[in-house]
Parts: sequence; structure tokens; C-alpha cells
Amino acid sequence: MTHSLTRAAAVALVLGVGGAAGPATAQDTLLNVSYDIARELFEALNPAFAAHWRETTGNSVTVDQSHGGSSAQARAILEGLAADVVTFNQETDIDVLAADGLVPESWRELLPNGASPWYSLPAFLVREGNPRGIHDWDDLARDDVAVIFPNPRTSGNARYTYLAAFAFALDQNGGDEDAAEAFVRAIFDNVPVFDTGGRGATQTFAERGIGDVLVTFEAETGGIAAAYADQGLERVTPSLSLFAAFPVAVVAEVADRNGTTELANAYLDWLYSPEAQRIVAGHYYRVTDEGVAAEFADSLPEVRLVTVDEVFGGWDAVRANHFAEGARLDNVFVNQ
Repeated sequence: MTHSLTRAAAVALVLGVGGAAGPATAQDTLLNVSYDIARELFEALNPAFAAHWRETTGNSVTVDQSHGGSSAQARAILEGLAADVVTFNQETDIDVLAADGLVPESWRELLPNGASPWYSLPAFLVREGNPRGIHDWDDLARDDVAVIFPNPRTSGNARYTYLAAFAFALDQNGGDEDAAEAFVRAIFDNVPVFDTGGRGATQTFAERGIGDVLVTFEAETGGIAAAYADQGLERVTPSLSLFAAFPVAVVAEVADRNGTTELANAYLDWLYSPEAQRIVAGHYYRVTDEGVAAEFADSLPEVRLVTVDEVFGGWDAVRANHFAEGARLDNVFVNQ
């Protein structure tokens, strides 16, 4: 998706809109630039926020949405896409904006839970009856399994898939990184097509009928299964997966220029409210509000979660050892 350099053109490209009745001034409009598979989530959240804002302030508000691969969205903002807020699925994509001065370097400290109001993990969606018997990451490396997930070079979703598979291999092999790389390469060799984002991968799997298993965030597996109920798709949670924060931040430079700083902060604060958290949990995300999480516990199975810090030494180490030019991800892609 190509983004222009002006706010007006960016709004013309929005893919989802939530708003309230009545005219909106420039100060009553936000552009939320988000990850590829979050359309339905924010289609539910934004009208609820608009109602809250109208009740609280008496003002109408429109929240415009732009969706794409998280890393591609970050690059678009660097090129001029006028996001007031970002709601991403990968911390490193906000770090990129912080390095350019668009977001405060302390962005993780400005909101609770490291500025992540909800979280998820890579999980699987399989065909009806699970005919290939896919239950864990090692099944994805079998020769008889076709695996669908997007390109980790453009998708934060897929980077978590890559890291979760790598973490599983390290756990199984006693920490041998070269063996883990070879394991992940075997999974990548089973991917017939790499889409640029999670939505494209979903369409490849559910609409084009390609692949035996879709790997995506657990939250997305529930939504896809419901959207394609006629196919009988089944959710599978692996034995081990990677904690995936869904970080949010005000793009301070843009919000200040647009006069939306107060509104942008209120929007992100509201995402932590019980009202918003219930909407989010209803879309199969794991929420940070303990009371709301307990209400939805039956829909989310227990899973052993590991973190980037525990397994890889933090995101700086991940960037250097896995995602930098010539690092392990490039090695995995050698034969692709």
C-alpha cells in the first residue's frame, strides 16, 4: 500500500472508519495507523470510543484507520503518513519511529504494561478435522505440511512467527542456535507463498484454499474461524509460544502539529478501560485487565509463554542477530 505525504491524502486511503454523528473539527479527528489484521477490532473499538468521547466532552470524534504490515506502516510514517497514534503488533516498529524523533524514546513508560494494552501469541489454524495432525511447531517442519504465514521482512505478525518457532527449537535442542536456524528454515521451505501482511496470508489460506495450516496471532485465529465458519477451521495452540505485546503510542510530532495531542492521549488511555478491554477480549486477544481476563478465560487455553528478553536477550539483540542484513533471518531466506 502506497501512502502519500499529506494528512488529507492519508485519510483518503483509510480502510476502516469509526465515528459519531455530527460534524467533526480537525481537532476531533484522529488517524490511527495500525497493523494489517486489526480492521475488525478497531471497527468495534472506534464507535465505542466515539460514544465515550461524546458523553465525556460533548464533542464528536472520527477515528480514521490505516492498516498494513506493521513494519511497512512504520516506514510509511517515516515517509510522511500523518499518524496521530500508532497501534502496532511489534515494539521494534515504534522504536523505529522513536529513533527518528516522531515518538518519545520513553514511549514504553508513558502507558501501563509497557504501553501494551493487550497481548497475544503465535498460534495455528488448521483445516476441518485437522487432517495433517498438526499440534506443535515441529509438525510445521514435516515434508507433508504446507504452511502459510506472511513475509517476516514486511510483517510484524510473521516476525513473531519466526521468533516463536526459533524459541521452540532452542527449547527442544538445548539452546543450539544453528540447529534452531535449520529447524526454522525447514518450516520456511514449506511456505508456498509469502504475502506481505497477515490479511493477505489469511486470504491465501481461507479464500484461496492454499496450505494446511495458517500461523498467525491467536486473536486472529478466533476471528478467522468465525468469519469462515462454513469451512470448519480449527484453532490449535502450540505447547510453547512467544509473548507478543501490542504496543501503542502517540506520534507526538504529528499530534502536536495537528492539535490532537489531548485527544490522542485520551484515545490510548481509553484502550485500557474495562469497556475497551471487553471488546478486545471478545476478539480473542489476551487483555491486561485482570477482571476482564477472568471473564474470558474459557475462550483462551493455557500455554507456556516465553518472552523476547528471556530467550533472545531483548529486541536490540533480536535486531542485530536475526533481522539485520546478513543475520539469521537472511540465512533462513537463502533458498526462498
